[in-house]
Amino acid sequence: MKPLSKTQRIAAVSSIAVAILLFLVLRPAPLPVDAGVASYGPLEVSVEDEGITRVIDRFTVSAPVNGKVLRSKLVEGDSVQAGMKLAAILPPDQNALEYRESAAQAGSASASASEALARQREITVRLAQARLKSGRYQRLYSEGAVSKESSELATEAASVLEKEARAAAAAVRAARLQASAAEARIDAGIASKAVEVRSPVDGKVLRILEKNERVVPAGTPLVEIGNPGLLEVVIDVLSSDAVRVRPGDRVWLEDWGGAGALGGVVKRIEPAAFTKVSALGIEEKRVNIIAMLEKPEPRLGDNFRIQARIVTSQADRVLRVPVSALFRGDGGWELFVIDGGRAKVRKINIGMRGADLAEVLSGLREGEKVVTHPPNELEPGMRVATKKE
Repeated sequence: MKPLSKTQRIAAVSSIAVAILLFLVLRPAPLPVDAGVASYGPLEVSVEDEGITRVIDRFTVSAPVNGKVLRSKLVEGDSVQAGMKLAAILPPDQNALEYRESAAQAGSASASASEALARQREITVRLAQARLKSGRYQRLYSEGAVSKESSELATEAASVLEKEARAAAAAVRAARLQASAAEARIDAGIASKAVEVRSPVDGKVLRILEKNERVVPAGTPLVEIGNPGLLEVVIDVLSSDAVRVRPGDRVWLEDWGGAGALGGVVKRIEPAAFTKVSALGIEEKRVNIIAMLEKPEPRLGDNFRIQARIVTSQADRVLRVPVSALFRGDGGWELFVIDGGRAKVRKINIGMRGADLAEVLSGLREGEKVVTHPPNELEPGMRVATKKE
């Protein structure tokens, strides 16, 4: 075979170089992706949502009668003791017609009391005579002068009158009380006296609901009292998240305004959900989770906003991957593993799943690199390069 000339060798080498250059230039560039690494470490699964603080024992003091509530000198934050005056209510004045009606009712009640007293006196006299007759018939019966039936009838008549006498005495007391109540309505000294509303317990004034003088009906809330040192936290979460929470779960209170997180524990889960409209206008079913602080925080007060994190499960050492690497496949959870510069689909089994990390039970080894936030154009077997590379 005739050896190649120098010119032919140069042309061959140049052709190979051009072919390699064209291959390098025209082949698809690696797809840039974000990457994470499977590693061992602690994992915590939690439910996060907003909550508010609430005084545990709150007492709402209401108006016991109709009338004009007088302006109070109390302000929010004042300390009060049980029995201390909180407010005063002045009963409304009667007009001329109401006064005449009250005066007529008072006169009628007084006459009824007099009638009841007269009946009581009459029955008292009859009872005395019946007792004398009963005693006389018993003596005559013992002497054989009257029959046993006559003696028993006299005794029974006295017994009946004794019961009527007790009933008459009760009627007199009732009539006198009704007369006193009717007379109180027309007594200027009593009618103009303010009704005092007093505190049922020791505590602090949380809110004054009626600060100005105005006429209020009975039952109107006036003051809220409680102990701001005894707080609980109300966290409303989605009903689908509430089923994962159990009494005794650890709670961390964050973004409350101070340094660090405050510890707490779940006290109870309310049994009924309620409907709440989200910021996006979507109706959601939510459930209140009640938690207790481990240590009192004097800087917190009633109805303060906090961010709560409820720990539902945790482990000290598990194999973890970023949640952003997972996606649903035909057979369950899958992810892209970077092997030799190419993305390969791998099926895995996961356990606990937190907000950022998930536990890998099988299908992955420590140190393997995975694609996080896989782009839509990524296909199995494609060349990839991490954005750092």
